[in-house]
Amino acid sequence: MNYVNLIGKMASAPTYRELENMGTVASFTVSTKEPYLDEHGNPKSKKYWHKLVAWGNSIPVIKEFAEPGRNVAIEGRLVTRFYKDNTGKRTSISEVEVNDFSIIP
Repeated sequence: MNYVNLIGKMASAPTYRELENMGTVASFTVSTKEPYLDEHGNPKSKKYWHKLVAWGNSIPVIKEFAEPGRNVAIEGRLVTRFYKDNTGKRTSISEVEVNDFSIIP
């Protein structure tokens, strides 16, 4: 099963593109923190950055409420796309494809 559940902060404002067959697509970044204890038992946290892509029913909510610093909950799946970069080299990118987007108060 391919399932991703993230709770974090909007790290970037969404950018929007229009695609022929899919309508509007939003791309943005969410940051999450993972708490842990260091070797002396002091609390620390590690920050992760996640690239996300959304379309369909999520777009109106994202357009109205998504802004950097807002707490969000994301449900989706991990996808990997392959493309050729400017030099013609085959490159890949992994993103979370959003199925559900919610603002956390």
